[in-house]
Amino acid sequence: MATVDIGGLRLHVQRLGPPGGATPLGTVVLVHGLLTDSLASYYFTVAPAFAAAGLDVVMYDLRGHGRSDRPRSGYTLDDTIDDLEALLARLGVTGPVHLVGNSYGGTVAFGFAARRPQRAATLTLIESEPATASWTAKIAEALRQVVTQLAYDEAAAIAWITAHRGPNTARLARSAARLARETTLGVDIPASRTLTDTQIRSVRCPVLGIYGGDSAQVETVPAQRALLADFRSVVLPGHEHSVLVEAGAAVGGRVLDLIRSTGALPREGASVR
Repeated sequence: MATVDIGGLRLHVQRLGPPGGATPLGTVVLVHGLLTDSLASYYFTVAPAFAAAGLDVVMYDLRGHGRSDRPRSGYTLDDTIDDLEALLARLGVTGPVHLVGNSYGGTVAFGFAARRPQRAATLTLIESEPATASWTAKIAEALRQVVTQLAYDEAAAIAWITAHRGPNTARLARSAARLARETTLGVDIPASRTLTDTQIRSVRCPVLGIYGGDSAQVETVPAQRALLADFRSVVLPGHEHSVLVEAGAAVGGRVLDLIRSTGALPREGASVR
């Protein structure tokens, strides 16, 4: 499967299933981060291990990203949650799902879980947090830097990225610059509605936060632990915000441990039929 029309918007989707066509033991939905990210960050890290464990794995490019359509406007958090809800309906996924979100994708996944608590079996936030006022301030500043440093001084920024981060990162940065320049994303996301404490508390499924030990995102752990009924956290030393790509095996193992803890998967080492 490559493209799914969710009603005027086409999303690029990849789906992996258990070996040998076995019946899936559950569905895990992977939501990637903002601007330079795409479903590829999952496809080449944790997705194959999830499928091998017996899960139906759904990955997709957010609107404006990867191979999905890039509309001029419509980039609020609610728009993106609407996309996820419509995609699952279009794919015929109607039961509870295991949600995994990286960075901004975690904020999207949390928003979906808060909107439809009965649809969330587990929720994993990789270097992420719910949409609160403090999140809005951080994402607004990050997007401001993208717009000023990339969109309006792209040549110098790309030259620096190429020299210090390599040509692949530079290619992703060029795509991010186009997205910031050609759409209302930079305005829409900071203007998104935030969640109240009551809405955050409505997420009753097990929630796992995974953080790089050298990332400032670790500072959000106390707030999430105070509001969520079942919040667990893992800190992977020596990593920053790119922990999914840098430590994919460790991240994937922790997510599978979370899912196993609910009884949805057999314990590690047991056969999957």
